[in-house]
Amino acid sequence: MPRSTDQTDDEGQAEGEGGRLARAALPAGEEGRPEPIDAPAASKPDADDIPDGPLPAQGRLPAGLYVVATPIGNRRDITLRAVDTLCAADLIACEDTRVSGPFVRGLGAVAPLVAYHDHNAARMRPKLLERMAAGLAVALVSDAGTPLVSDPGYRLVADCLAREIAVTTLPGPSAPLAALVLSGLPSDRFLFAGFLPPKAGARASALAEVAGVPATLLFFETAPRLADSLEQMAAVLGDRPAAVARELTKLHEEVRRGSLATLAAHYRTAGPPRGEIVVVVGPPPPAEAPGDDEVDRRLRQALATMRVKDAATAVAAATGLPRRDVYARALAISMATRDPSEDGRPEGNDR
Repeated sequence: MPRSTDQTDDEGQAEGEGGRLARAALPAGEEGRPEPIDAPAASKPDADDIPDGPLPAQGRLPAGLYVVATPIGNRRDITLRAVDTLCAADLIACEDTRVSGPFVRGLGAVAPLVAYHDHNAARMRPKLLERMAAGLAVALVSDAGTPLVSDPGYRLVADCLAREIAVTTLPGPSAPLAALVLSGLPSDRFLFAGFLPPKAGARASALAEVAGVPATLLFFETAPRLADSLEQMAAVLGDRPAAVARELTKLHEEVRRGSLATLAAHYRTAGPPRGEIVVVVGPPPPAEAPGDDEVDRRLRQALATMRVKDAATAVAAATGLPRRDVYARALAISMATRDPSEDGRPEGNDR
């Protein structure tokens, strides 16, 4: 889930799939109550630079960048492979060391922590690249969830690849995918669009850009803006089925489903919900099949420059109508408009 912010980082991404969520409820015990994580030994709370002097490689991981997904609420969602990697890394780059530090130390990781976020990415990236080129294994984590998904990191990955530094992903928790799975909406095709702009005009433009995408849409949103955004989604996208997911994987996880207008009315009355939010919106309804007159118009336009079979194929693809039916209509139009003085084989043989 995102730490809501209206700013973008050095890498052009809105900050934080995890954000406050990681602070709010990292662990959950057998009965759903939070379990404490042992804090690291007293140290500088936010390591904003790589320690001076040589930092020898431990030799437990090949050199390169390891992009590690971390829990979005329940710490038991960490994967065994992620634990192994964090404990074997030579250096751990964190979106916020104050958030990730207690968690990774609780897993047994002892590598130095260094901050890598929107405010220092341009300065820190060359240093991290230099260390990886020298043989270190660097793990990249965000506050919670999968790095690069509305989090810092994509420029670091791109620069590693440009320098032929190995990049390894360790998949795991992701708020958008968790919300999609719980929404009950089509999941075979989807588009994650991050945060919408905070101002109504820019938000309407952003929604208009994705209105015609034939896929389920996923957005991050802040609680104070939720009702306004849902109302504008209903106005721009149409009153589609949707779901609002919050507090994912935590004790008070909730997914509210309904039409966009119904959800907007609920949150307008109930007020902003607690927790961080993913909005899932169903795909646009299928377009109505055009009438005979519209099909004929499209066919006449196509026949002006195409052979019968090509015109029928193009119009069938554009309208979703069966090609056999469209071809029969194209053939009839072609025969009706044929010049009687034309010589040659009938157009009907043009298959």
